[in-house]
Amino acid sequence: MPRRATDVGAGLRKPAWLRVRVPPPSASESLRRAISRHQLTTVCQEARCPNSAECHAQGTATFMIMGEICTRACGFCNVATGRPGALEPLEPLRVALAARELGLQHVVITSVDRDDLPDQGAGHFAACVRAVRRALPDAQVEVLTPDFQGSLAAIAAVVDAGPQVYNHNVETVPRLYPTVRPKARFRQSLELLRYVRQLAPGITTKSGFMLGLGESAAEVEDLLAVLHAAAVDIVTIGQYLRPSMKHLPVERWVEPAEFEAWAAFGHSLGVPHVFAGPLVRSSYHAAEAAARAGAGS
Repeated sequence: MPRRATDVGAGLRKPAWLRVRVPPPSASESLRRAISRHQLTTVCQEARCPNSAECHAQGTATFMIMGEICTRACGFCNVATGRPGALEPLEPLRVALAARELGLQHVVITSVDRDDLPDQGAGHFAACVRAVRRALPDAQVEVLTPDFQGSLAAIAAVVDAGPQVYNHNVETVPRLYPTVRPKARFRQSLELLRYVRQLAPGITTKSGFMLGLGESAAEVEDLLAVLHAAAVDIVTIGQYLRPSMKHLPVERWVEPAEFEAWAAFGHSLGVPHVFAGPLVRSSYHAAEAAARAGAGS
């Protein structure tokens, strides 16, 4: 079992291993222009991802569809909460055109929660996947979806669109759901992952969670075991970073060695691919993770 790092207060400075090297702005300029020209949003911007500069420099991004306003208020997330606007019918086409313009070989699509819609936005999600597959038939498409309130029809609609990778993050251990994901239920997220596997046995399934929110080592062990039992192919584990003082505090900084130990523990359970590190996020090096998992093969 990985040794628990010493807890530190949320007010202390970030440790050295959380410092990010920022590539020159010119390295990501073409991607920024394409995103702006097609009037799109990336989760890199909205969630203040620490890896956005590196990913942009590599010509990768995660498209965030269905607006910039989420119907939920998770304690860790920087995306704005409120009443979203109407869906934009041309957004699937714009996502596909931007992906083709950038020559992406691995396209990641995620969204805000749209609990205001009858199908929670699943039909729009599926339309975006199909549009990208038409525009880039040789590219892989990875989706990172909400829980769709557990709707089996909504989950099936996205799976039927044909993504090679289906990602849904559990985010944290079950005990912390009331504070971290107050409008979600752990069992519902787990059943989503199981249902995706049932619908499409050949699809690559993926999930991720954060450390540093107050979870215990035993709870992390149990979570990895449960994800393995659900036949999840790829698990990502990263450090929780507080977006603002309005969000949940960081309970502790987890040292890189502990992340390495958790990756080894996951592998010992039989999880095929575990990517763990302080700056690991669900879409970080997504193409590399999918390739290792044999997605689409």
